[in-house]
Amino acid sequence: MKLVCSQSELNSALQLVSRAVASRPTHPVLANVLITADAGTGRLSLTGFDLNLGIQTSFSASVETSGAITLPSKLFGEIISRLDNDSPITFSVKENSELVELKSLSGNYQMKGMTADDFPELPLVESGNSIKIKTEILIKSLRSTLFASSSDEAKQLLTGVHLKFNNQSMETAATDGHRLAVLNIPQAFDITSNENPIELSITLPSRSLRELERLISTWKEHEDISFFCDKGQVVFLTSNQVITSRTLEGKYPNYNQLIPDEFSRCLEIDRKMFIAALERVAVLADQYNNVIKLSVEDSSDLVVISADVQDVGSGSESLSATLTGSGFQIAFNVRYVLDGLKSIEAPKINLRCNAPTTPAIFSPVDVKSSFTYLVMPVQIRT
Repeated sequence: MKLVCSQSELNSALQLVSRAVASRPTHPVLANVLITADAGTGRLSLTGFDLNLGIQTSFSASVETSGAITLPSKLFGEIISRLDNDSPITFSVKENSELVELKSLSGNYQMKGMTADDFPELPLVESGNSIKIKTEILIKSLRSTLFASSSDEAKQLLTGVHLKFNNQSMETAATDGHRLAVLNIPQAFDITSNENPIELSITLPSRSLRELERLISTWKEHEDISFFCDKGQVVFLTSNQVITSRTLEGKYPNYNQLIPDEFSRCLEIDRKMFIAALERVAVLADQYNNVIKLSVEDSSDLVVISADVQDVGSGSESLSATLTGSGFQIAFNVRYVLDGLKSIEAPKINLRCNAPTTPAIFSPVDVKSSFTYLVMPVQIRT
């Protein structure tokens, strides 16, 4: 294998695929990146795969001889990142050899690789359900829900995001048991290879979806993403990148039954002012248990946000608000509330609740939006 490529493109590609390289590999080759050169297409492809998450990207290169080999991801990445970004890199491997030689304007390096035959094949599913998703819709769906998934591996399914496709609508949902984020978008995708309406429900690991969101957010020009799902594997495919992931097995909780059908109280608040006030009071709340209290009197046009931390101090902020129903007091983990408010794009939000101990709903004041953010209150000790 022999080729010449750009240092900057190679470095960017390595940084991307290394996110799918196992930190504690069960086999030595899983600590490596697969490098494949194709003289016919004039492209260099890099792949990282830890058996759960796979990332593959490719870019143009001057390929003299086709071939494939794997190199240690960390060492390879550190060498390439320190080379001059204006210097082309000559990459060569002699036939039947695992010794890779790298040449740049400043010097030469040799690295011991492993044969590409040892690298596990990326599960490129291109059968089963096929969907084409608009990039901006996928980004919005992930940003609106990923933050609410659990980081506790013992909770298994709750460490993922649930995706539900029905006809041409897409619903994403995530919960960690304390809060729930749900976004429903009609007309989210086009059916590309199935004449019948698609009905599909899967749960994907949040880690995989974070890498997908990170990747597509960097694109200068948005293109639609082809999505394939079959036999416990999913593939997100674009012109130059591939992300594969396993699905999480099991039945996701019926989250819709957690959302109350009606509410006796509703508070309308300016979202940005609410966030700013919460962040100021959170300075105190963060010192102990992150708990803040919201209080509003009957017929009042003010909501009071307060925190009282024993042996530390207390603080409060007052904001204009529109109350429907009777006054109330309710307490929340301020970090949960801020996470949800920052994922809403509307200028004003509604806080709807029934009692200080029952689920509260934050949602945008916008009939066109279908975002619901449920937070379980913290019991107030009196």
